[in-house]
Amino acid sequence: MIGKLNHIAIVVPDLPAATALYRDTLGAAVSQPVDLAPHGVTVVFVNLPNTKIELLHPFGDASPVAGFLAKNPSGGIHHVCYEVDDILAARDRLKAEGARVLGDGEPKLGAHDKPVLFLHPKDFCGTLVELEQV
Repeated sequence: MIGKLNHIAIVVPDLPAATALYRDTLGAAVSQPVDLAPHGVTVVFVNLPNTKIELLHPFGDASPVAGFLAKNPSGGIHHVCYEVDDILAARDRLKAEGARVLGDGEPKLGAHDKPVLFLHPKDFCGTLVELEQV
């Protein structure tokens, strides 16, 4: 059902410093920061040959990653994102198998303007999972 690993998201306390680390120290190609107000995050994508790293930083007071950063002041891995061909079929199959979909269960447009859903970390070995329709 799942396809390629689309990205690994890392919440960072200092987005310019994290961007410089990936760009200057590790030699990766990085995007410009993009504020995604509806999602409460500012993102920078680190482009790798086989996947992406999504650097996340809180944007606004209601940011969903602010709590994560409060508990993990140095930042850390927030979620992994897998691609699926049909997000509704994937959702329905997962729900039928007992997985919990976060929110209202309906896909939202993600950072790539594609439908996404998040799955409860307690159902996936303690890892928050994002599904993105390709």
